[in-house]
Amino acid sequence: MHTAAVVGTGLIGTSIALALTGRGVTTHLIDRDPHSVRIAAARGAGTPAPPSAPVDIAVICVPPSDVARTIAEHQKADLARAYTDVASVKALPHAECLALGCDTAALVGGHPLAGRERSGPLPARADLFQDRHWVLTPTPETSETALNRALELVSLCGAVPVLLDPPDHDRAVALVSHLPHLVASLTAARLLEGEAQAVRLAGRGVRDVTRIAAGDAGLWTDILAANTPAVSALLTQLTADLQRTADALDRLTEGGPEQQDGALADLTDMLRRGSEGRARIATTHGGGGTGSRAVLSVSLGDQDRRLERLLDDVTEARVDLEDLLLPETTASPRGAVELLVAPDVARPLTDALRDRGWAVR
Repeated sequence: MHTAAVVGTGLIGTSIALALTGRGVTTHLIDRDPHSVRIAAARGAGTPAPPSAPVDIAVICVPPSDVARTIAEHQKADLARAYTDVASVKALPHAECLALGCDTAALVGGHPLAGRERSGPLPARADLFQDRHWVLTPTPETSETALNRALELVSLCGAVPVLLDPPDHDRAVALVSHLPHLVASLTAARLLEGEAQAVRLAGRGVRDVTRIAAGDAGLWTDILAANTPAVSALLTQLTADLQRTADALDRLTEGGPEQQDGALADLTDMLRRGSEGRARIATTHGGGGTGSRAVLSVSLGDQDRRLERLLDDVTEARVDLEDLLLPETTASPRGAVELLVAPDVARPLTDALRDRGWAVR
């Protein structure tokens, strides 16, 4: 790939442009907001002007409701030889592309599963997609050339490609992305009603649960509206669980001993199911996993580099470990310790430990 155009210079679009430009791809930035284009260009993301000839691929980085119209507009202008998008819903935009008469042979739906709480070009990062899943949703009419171009894009951005049908994708992200965002937002909204003294007590737990609620409300309205069947079905199931939990708490308050025992059993079952569900997304050592943890192998090195010193340096880097795997034998001072961390802190921790003299791979 030699040339590309990124249409939409928000967080995702600018991050893609930064990754492509960093790999030597001539990248053109297009956005209806000249201020956003100017900032993205100042970040080194590419050229703030459309190309003079069709580029190898155009990446459409707009909300789901705008994807089909934007693709139709740029295909008419012959912007690129292949097209993809980054919307987190795939079936509806594809149906709209068909209705508008888009050339779907040149089109591959896409969705990089990465992001940050802040939006716009300023928080964009070239490594945003490193080792993250990037779903591609080719359809029967998709050409081999377009799919290969999209796969090359994913590779240049350092991501891991996953091929799904559009409906399968939408059901999957409803479960692992759309419902969690909605629940986080509803939980965070309770804080508006909380007393000031209660909110001041908020610690890491509530911050973790509500972190993604800081996303763009307008964008998320667009996303949820485009994936209503899948999200609604999950929300109905969640509502039943919430009602069951509320009933159990009522029985603990007002019921007799037998009712209270049953209520405790129901609460325990709810919490156990949550723990088991959470375990499904935890990467097991050597098991391939889902990418929810990154593994850093750190050599203990010389005798003076003990585990205590390593853990002190991790603490100084302000990173929390998910888990720690010790070498099979403690007799060897050069045994490697494996640190399991969240993917988004793997690179900062690696840099911090290397600055402190550790050998990290």
